This record gives sequence, C-alpha cells and structure tokens, in this order.
Amino acid sequence: MTSKIEKTIARQQEKIATGAYYESHQQLRVIAARYLKQLNYDAAADILAGGAKALLRAPGASASGGDLAIMLIIDVYNKAEWEVGGDDEVGKGRKKRLIELLREFPPEEPTRKRYMNEMVTWSARFGELERGDPEIHHEIGALFARENEPYEAERHLAIGTVDSAEILGSLEYDWYTQDEPHTAGIYASRAVFPYLLTGNLRNANKAFQIFTSRLSSSEFSEALNTQQVSSQSADMRVYPSLPLLNFTSLLLLAIQRGTADLFRQLTRQYAAHIKEVDGWERALAHIGELYFGIKIPKQSNPLMDMMGMMFGGGGGGGGAGARPGAKPARQQKSGGAVEAPPPSMDLD
Repeated sequence: MTSKIEKTIARQQEKIATGAYYESHQQLRVIAARYLKQLNYDAAADILAGGAKALLRAPGASASGGDLAIMLIIDVYNKAEWEVGGDDEVGKGRKKRLIELLREFPPEEPTRKRYMNEMVTWSARFGELERGDPEIHHEIGALFARENEPYEAERHLAIGTVDSAEILGSLEYDWYTQDEPHTAGIYASRAVFPYLLTGNLRNANKAFQIFTSRLSSSEFSEALNTQQVSSQSADMRVYPSLPLLNFTSLLLLAIQRGTADLFRQLTRQYAAHIKEVDGWERALAHIGELYFGIKIPKQSNPLMDMMGMMFGGGGGGGGAGARPGAKPARQQKSGGAVEAPPPSMDLD
C-alpha cells in the first residue's frame, strides 16, 4: 500500500469517526472508480477494503460498509480475474482480506448474505473447485455455527476444510440436546452423511467421533447403557437404545473395510429404523453407489440434489434463519426402543 493510499484511507477514517458516513461512502466509491478506470486494481482494493472495514465498525453504517465490500469483489476481484491463492502469498493475502472483512459484518446486516455469496462465486470462478474454496466455506460455516444458525452452517461446513468436521460434529450435538434423547442418530447423520456424499470419509469419521465423544461424556451417558465392542481391527461403542446411531457407526466401518454384500446386509438389518427418517433411504442409495458400486438410476445432479435434501431437513427444506429449536424432518414413530443385535460383521 502506497503512502498516498494510506493518507486517503486515513482521511476517510477521520470523516467516518465524525459521523459523516454518507459523504465518506460516496467519496470512497468515486476514488475507487478512478483507480479502476486506470486498471490499478491493487489501489482500488486497498481503498475499498479500508473504507469497508471502517464503515462496518461504525454504528449505523454497516450497510455502506457492506456496499463497499461487495464492490471490492465484483469490480476488483472479478474484473482483475484474481485467482484464489494456493501457495502464492499474494493470492493468500487477497483471500485473507475477504475473510477478515466477513468477520467485520454485524450478524443482522442484510448485505452480509450477498457478500458471502459473492465470495463463494468468486472462489468458484477463479479457484480449483466448482463449489468454491473450502477455506471460505469453513469461515462462513463457522460464523453461522457461532450464531446458532445450524441449517446455514451445515451447507458450508460440509464442503469446508478438515477443521470443519469438529465444528459440525459439535454443532449437531448441541442441536440434538434440544430434542428427544432417541434422536441422536438423526443429528449424528447430519454431520456424517454430507461428508460421505462428497467423498470425504476422513471428515465423516471425525465428525462422528466428536458427536459420540460428547454424547458419552454427557450427564445422560449412564442412562444410555453404552457397551464397548472391540476386535483386532476396530473398536466401537454400541448404544442399545439408539439404533440409528449404531447404524451410522457400522456404516463408517463398512465403508472402510466392507463389501457391497456387507452394505446390503447392514441396510437390511436396519431397514425398519431407516424408513423412520425422511431422506435416509435416498442418501444411502447414493452412498451405496459411491462406495460399493451399487448402481442407482441417474438423476440430473444427484450429489447437489442429495445435499440440498439433507441440509433442508427433508423435502421441504430448512431456510435461512432456522434456529436450533427447529427439528430436522423425520417420522417419529417410536422412541427409545431397544434394537435387535447388529448383524454379524467380520470387519477384520
């Protein structure tokens, strides 16, 4: 950043400090537009980022700050065709600047949603992944998790980084504690299935481990009558009153060690329980195809269709602003029933 740019930003920050929000906002747009006309994208980025940060921090000026932040992406990052940085320090710095600005937005600021969308769109257009940069998704998902917005958090954490799994596992457990005890498997699956559907077995296992560890260390753990089952190749906890949770645990083991026949055996054994939850049969059909080669009729975009169905909590979908009090779609046919013993599975 040149000394001229620094002085310009400092002058505008002084105006913002005196409450001249509108004047400063308009001047910052004009100055940035001048640099854009000269194709001086770095200078325009410094002006817009500095002004946006100052306005986002000023009481009652967050809309103006959001406008400058959005302009930064649309008129600078997109038009300059800046790529999402890999090992490039300049690219990393550009992405970091967007993430830092995101953290400045007040939760209630309406422009924040569009800013998030523009971040993801830019990272998808100029990055390696069509669904957007994992680090950006992680930051957005973690932010929503802190704000107790589970549906929105799920959408991003499921395609985030390796660190996203711990946040998603804890988020689903916290959400579960506000529901009936027998629904543990439903909430655990919301942390596990999305990762499985995107081929991320590592994160699926991590999220499940976080969920079950918190469950086993909770004040209700004694009532669950948990049993530890060990073999030469694997250890697992069995919850006699939580069949869907046991199924998820066995599913993860089967994916790592099993065959298509083993998967079919497992789904048959738990068929009655699986049918109780909206969306599980469909999700498992895709998992069976992905990991065991069991073909299903093709759809236009099965992965995105499945992700949308899962995150929406069922066919109707869970919109933005859904709070932990809202429950994932399910058919509550029974609660607390003790399951039959799991199938004999040689996972060695």
